[in-house]
Amino acid sequence: MEVVQGAVGGPQLLRLETGVIAVLLTVVAMCCLPSLREYWRRWWVMKPIPGISPCLPVVGNALQLARGGQEFLKQLQIYSEVFRSWPLLKLWIGPLPLLVLYHADDVEVILSSSKHIEKSYLYKFLHPWLGTGLLTSTGDKWRSRRKMITPTFHFEILTDFLEVMNEQGSILLEKLEKHVDKEPFNVFLDITLCALDIICETAMGKNVGAQENKDSEYVRAVYRMSDLIHKRQKSPWFWPDRLYVLFKEGREHQKNLKILHNFTDTVIAEKAAELENTKHTKCNADGNREKSGSKKRKAFLDMLLNATDDEGNKLSYRDIREEVDTFMFEGHDTTAAAMNWVLYLLGHNPEAQKKVHEELDEVFGDTEHPVTMDDLKKLQYLECVVKEALRIFPSVPMFGRTLNDDCCINGYEVPKGTNIIVLTYALHRDPEIFPDPEEFRPERFFPENSKGRHPYAYVPFSAGPRNCIGQRFAQMEEKVLLAHILRRFWVDSSQKREELGLSGELILRPDKGIWIKLKRRPKAGSE
Repeated sequence: MEVVQGAVGGPQLLRLETGVIAVLLTVVAMCCLPSLREYWRRWWVMKPIPGISPCLPVVGNALQLARGGQEFLKQLQIYSEVFRSWPLLKLWIGPLPLLVLYHADDVEVILSSSKHIEKSYLYKFLHPWLGTGLLTSTGDKWRSRRKMITPTFHFEILTDFLEVMNEQGSILLEKLEKHVDKEPFNVFLDITLCALDIICETAMGKNVGAQENKDSEYVRAVYRMSDLIHKRQKSPWFWPDRLYVLFKEGREHQKNLKILHNFTDTVIAEKAAELENTKHTKCNADGNREKSGSKKRKAFLDMLLNATDDEGNKLSYRDIREEVDTFMFEGHDTTAAAMNWVLYLLGHNPEAQKKVHEELDEVFGDTEHPVTMDDLKKLQYLECVVKEALRIFPSVPMFGRTLNDDCCINGYEVPKGTNIIVLTYALHRDPEIFPDPEEFRPERFFPENSKGRHPYAYVPFSAGPRNCIGQRFAQMEEKVLLAHILRRFWVDSSQKREELGLSGELILRPDKGIWIKLKRRPKAGSE
C-alpha cells in the first residue's frame, strides 16, 4: 500500500497488509456470518479445480498478478501455454473466485446459456464511467435496453452510416498522404481519431472534428481510465470506494472520469438543444425536406432522447448518458484497435497484402468512389483478413460473467457466484483448432475451412444471448476504412512482435503504437 511503502520493506509490507486485512476480516465476519459461510462453501466446492499456488489467505492470488498491462498479458500467455493441458484454471482475487476458460467446449457452457448473462463482479469498476448501460447491466434492465437499442443497427440504418464512414475515411487519407515515402510513423492515433469522429457522427449525430486535432483529451482519458480500472480490478485493497479516493490512483480516476463525462455531457446537451429547436420549427423543416427530397439521418442519440422503457417512461438523463458513454467507448476504441492490427499484420505479410490489393482492384478498378454495401459484400478476402487479425489480436482479450446458478464445467462442480473469465486471447490460440496459431493465415476463414469448426472457438464479439450488438457496425466500419487506405497505399510494418509493448487491459492495444511506412500504390492493372 502506498501509505506505508516508505517505512516497510517487501516481506514486512506483505505481512503487515495481510495482518491488518485479517483483523478487519474477523470483525466483518462477526457481522456478516452468512457471507463468510458462502465464501467457505465456494472454497471447498472449488478445491478440486486446478489453480495457481500459493493461494494466500485473504488476498488469494492478487499479489502474484502483474500490475502493468504488458506484464499481465505476458503472465496470462504463460499461464495459458503452461496450463493448456489443464481443463480450466482457478484464481482467487481476494474473496472473489475466478475460473479462467480457454477451451471452446467450456466457453460454450457459459456463453450459450440464457441463465449466466450477468457480467462479472469486476465490471463493477466500470460503473462510475459507464453506469449500468447495455455493457454492464443485467436482468430486466439489460433485456429492456437490448430490445430498445437493437433497431438502431437495422440494415437500412447501417446503410445510412456508410456516408459518414466514407467522408471520414477521405479525411484520414489526406492525413496519411503526408507520410508517403517518408520515415516510419505511428498510425495508431490517426486511426483512433477517425473512429472517434465516425461514432460521434453516426451514433450521436454530432461532428466533433477529432481528426483535425493532433491530440485528443478524450482519447487520452479513455486510455488512462482503462489502465486504472484494469489495475483496480486486480487489487482488492482498492475495491472500497472510500479507500480508493485516498490514493493517487483514485484521485487520477476522478480526474479522468470528469473529462470523459464532460465530453459526453456536451454532446448530449447540444443534441438535446438541436432536437428542441427542431420541434419549434417542425412544420417549416418538414416542408423544406419534402421539397428538397433530402432525408435527415437518424442517430442513436435521437432515439434515446425520444425513447421510453417497457413501462412507457422516458429515459432519465442518467439513463441516456450511460448508454452514450458505453457507445462512445466501445464504438471507437475496439474498432480502432482492430484496424490497426490489420495494418500491422498486412505490413508483415506482403503476400496477403497483394491478395487484398488484387481484390480491391477487381471491385473498384482505378477509381476511388465511395464504398457501397454492394462493394462490401464483394470484399470477401478482406473480411477474412479482418477476422484473422481479430483472432490473433482480439480487441477484447478477455471478458467476464458471474454464474447465476451452480453448474458443471468439464466435470467440475462450480458454485453459484463464481466469476468466469473467458480468455479470448488464449482461446483463439488453441493449436487443435488453429494449427500454428501465431501465424497470420486469412485462409482459415474461407467458408470451406471454417466448416465444422467449433462455434465457440472464435468469439471476438462474444457469442450467445449477450453477443456484441454492434458487431455488424464494427465490421462494416473496419472494411470501409481499410478499403480506403489499401486502395491508395502499400503498407510496411516497422516493428517486430516483441517491440509492440502489447498490453492486455480492457482493450488489447500496443503501448508503443503501430509504426508503419506508406508507399503509393500504382493504378490498378499497372502493377
